Amino acid sequence: MTLQKQREPPKIPFSMEMEVDKISNLPGHIIDKILSYLSLRDAVRTSILSTKWRYKWITLPHLVFDNQCALLSSQDQIAIKNKLVNIVDHVLLLHTGPIQKFKLSHRDLQGVSDIDRWILYLSRGTAKEFILEIWKGHRYKLPASLFSCQKLFHLELFNCLLKPPPTFNGFVGLKSLDLQHITMEQDVFEHLISSCPLLERLTLMNFDGFSLLNIHAPNLQFFDIGGVFDDVDFENTYRLSIVSIGLYGNVGYDENIPFGSPGNLIKFFSHLPSIQRLEIQSYFLKYLAVGKIPGRLPNPCIELNFLSVRINFYDIEETSAALCLLRSSPNLQELEILARPEEQPIVYEALDLQGEDPYSCPFNQLYNIKIASISGVKCELDFIKFLLASSPMLEKMTVKPSSNDRGWELMKELLRFRRASVQAEVIYVDP
Repeated sequence: MTLQKQREPPKIPFSMEMEVDKISNLPGHIIDKILSYLSLRDAVRTSILSTKWRYKWITLPHLVFDNQCALLSSQDQIAIKNKLVNIVDHVLLLHTGPIQKFKLSHRDLQGVSDIDRWILYLSRGTAKEFILEIWKGHRYKLPASLFSCQKLFHLELFNCLLKPPPTFNGFVGLKSLDLQHITMEQDVFEHLISSCPLLERLTLMNFDGFSLLNIHAPNLQFFDIGGVFDDVDFENTYRLSIVSIGLYGNVGYDENIPFGSPGNLIKFFSHLPSIQRLEIQSYFLKYLAVGKIPGRLPNPCIELNFLSVRINFYDIEETSAALCLLRSSPNLQELEILARPEEQPIVYEALDLQGEDPYSCPFNQLYNIKIASISGVKCELDFIKFLLASSPMLEKMTVKPSSNDRGWELMKELLRFRRASVQAEVIYVDP
């Protein structure tokens, strides 16, 4: 009898065994932490690591369906077609445990009935964050089931139509609301904002269906808006500290404002005693300049430390409004000014700053100034000259013109201006 030596299985290197053991024997909370940093696609792929990892992904509390998710296929251990609808259906079917965040954002997203169905599914749970971005087609009308998600603290909608049911009484726990390219009626907007008592952050971009921004939000701290509107009015917003507001469209003088009545400037700041950062974009300064412009606001912006303003220096009212705001901000530290030189008229009447006494209202905290898009005309240079003479603590002023047409002459003018601060550095930046 011939004895044959039995073939021995190949030996796995000791280091490889250790690596496998490390992965498969990780504590459950560590695995959960790792999965939380991965995309849904990569989280699903971890199911091949070991039996302990195989079904870990189905308990993920954050579900993000975007363009990357469409890359899921059978090689990821999911026998589904390479379509977003099938992916979402499959994940929701296998998912166990609470869903805290649900994000749906895909360039090729279609099928309104499918979205309605998913939202209905979420409304039966305890979702805290809901993000829906529809990139194609008409405004998507949100189903009534969304407005029953009373556990939400963050809601983000893109290209949607909001029409809540009559029984909707607001989102009582909502703290953050982001609405972009949305449509809703005036009364719906006002009711939505006022019925979210805990709302802290509000973003509005490119909206239609309403034009009066009546903001009643006692806990609001952050407000970012850009769009076409007729008026903005704050009520009980004494905690609001960060505001960025842009009016996309020119405004004219309102002849209906009674002579001597407070203008938009006073009205706008009357409910903003805690404002710390303010960005005035597009044509909103022109809106603020409508009506009576005082030398100073009745109540100064004590906490305002950062101001960015887009201004037409050829408009006396706009320049006066900007000066009023500067005089009313004794603790301003950083200032950004963006000119609108494209509005230069053939004949204009500029505000005379020669009589402005820089010592009557020094900017004692202002240390950094940035000025951009100027063309170097007298009204702009007078304003720069006034700032340099009124800022004893200034460290740096950066000037970036709109073109190099008068670059050398502009630099010579800037160097000749008297500076209240001996350490002030004027930096010229090529456009």
